[in-house]
Formats: sequence, C-alpha cells, structure tokens
Amino acid sequence: MNSEQVALIRDSFAKIAPIAEEAAALFYSRLFEIAPEVRPLFRGDMKEQGRKLMATLAAVVNGLDEIEAILPAASALARQHVAYGVRAEHYAPVGVALLWTLERGLGEEWTTDLAAAWTNAYTTLSGYMIDEAYGQREAAE
Repeated sequence: MNSEQVALIRDSFAKIAPIAEEAAALFYSRLFEIAPEVRPLFRGDMKEQGRKLMATLAAVVNGLDEIEAILPAASALARQHVAYGVRAEHYAPVGVALLWTLERGLGEEWTTDLAAAWTNAYTTLSGYMIDEAYGQREAAE
C-alpha cells in the first residue's frame, strides 16, 4: 500500500466512524444476506460484535502505515476465528460486505480510487490472515 492509499482509507474511515453502529449493522445484514452460511458463527450480542468490528477496523486503519506492527494481532485474530468455525472461503464475502458497507456509508464520496485502496488493504490483510490460520494462501477475493 502506498501513502496515498493509506490517506484515502484514513479519511474515509473518519467519515464512517460517527455512524459506526449503523455501519456495523449494515455490514452484518449484508454479510448474512450474501453468505447465510456464516450466520450460525455469530452467537452473541450483535451490537457488541459490531463494536468489536469497528474497533478492529479502527486499529487496522490506524496501523496501515506500519502494517508490520499490526500483523501479530492479525495473526492471533485469524487463529481465533478458526476456533469459531471460520473457514478461508468466508473471507471473500466479508470483503464484499465491507466494501458494500463503505460504499453505502460514503455515498458520492466513494470513488474508484477509494475502492481500490480499500480492496488492496482488505486483500493484503485477509491474505495474511488466511496464511496464518490455514498455513496456505487461498483466494480471498
């Protein structure tokens, strides 16, 4: 990721943060619509799950310029997700739901450059997490 992409992601996330609860609800609604098989993996309070999602996204966004610093936490999270029943193929619909949510949340501010930056960030991080969790790189797109 280059510094311009990092700046685009940070600026856009700052605009989503004030509507974090709504964004998380949109994300999970879309995820369960496009990948209903993942719904049983979520057994707890979905508002709390949404808060965790947004906190994790904030940590990632804040660490993008020094991605090596967030990789240990991403590795631990990936292994934890395996224990919950997450499979490598689940990462693709998560990425689709994330991009869809950002596009809805940002409206006209969602551009092809911004979509490319978020796609690059998600593909990079999800690919790393898949490698860490399953020991091999599988398509996360």
